[in-house]
Amino acid sequence: MVTATATNTRTPAEVYASLNTNSNYAEQASGKATEQQTRFLKLLTAQLKNQDPTAPMDNAQMTSQLAQISTVDGVERLNLTLQKLVNGSQTSQSVQAAVLLGKGVLVPGATTTLASGQALGGFDLASGAEKVTIEVRDANGLLMKTMNLGAQTAGIHGFAWDGVTDAGTKAVDGKYSYNITAKSGSNGVTATALAYGTVIGVAGTDAATQVSVGGLGDFATADIRRIM
Repeated sequence: MVTATATNTRTPAEVYASLNTNSNYAEQASGKATEQQTRFLKLLTAQLKNQDPTAPMDNAQMTSQLAQISTVDGVERLNLTLQKLVNGSQTSQSVQAAVLLGKGVLVPGATTTLASGQALGGFDLASGAEKVTIEVRDANGLLMKTMNLGAQTAGIHGFAWDGVTDAGTKAVDGKYSYNITAKSGSNGVTATALAYGTVIGVAGTDAATQVSVGGLGDFATADIRRIM
């Protein structure tokens, strides 16, 4: 099996610290809510001081305004609580993803790297197939190897290529592409190519936690189809 050394040696605690970029959000949101409430109360007080003594403010209007500021304050606090929950969830996901550092994973992709006579890849079948064929090509698109895997069940499968071409020669180390063809009788079966790589980094964003897979790019944790 291809082995790789993770270049990111940070501990989960260090990853946690680097991802916790929204630590001041609660204080900022709370300050904003308090500022709005203070401004409203100042305006209300000024209105009471300057009202016409012969036509004072209607009690119903005052009650309505107080109810409005109470509602606004409640909504602000609710938003603050929800944001805390979201931030906590994202941070938790990032810390959990940190344990993937150095692990081999299968993610969407159709490339493989041949190194020391070994290349790994995978595929996901939407349903069972009677015949599965993998064609490996070099950077110029030339067919290097055809692998007949026979019948395969629905789901995720891995494969390995020893670097030997159809001509019986050894292919040089480097990156290759491949495509999957699956059939059940005369009908085609949907096959999704999966690429193998090693997780070398974890990053948290406002949207989701992402992992960096060496040689393949960045992926959402939901894109990881199998941990090897």
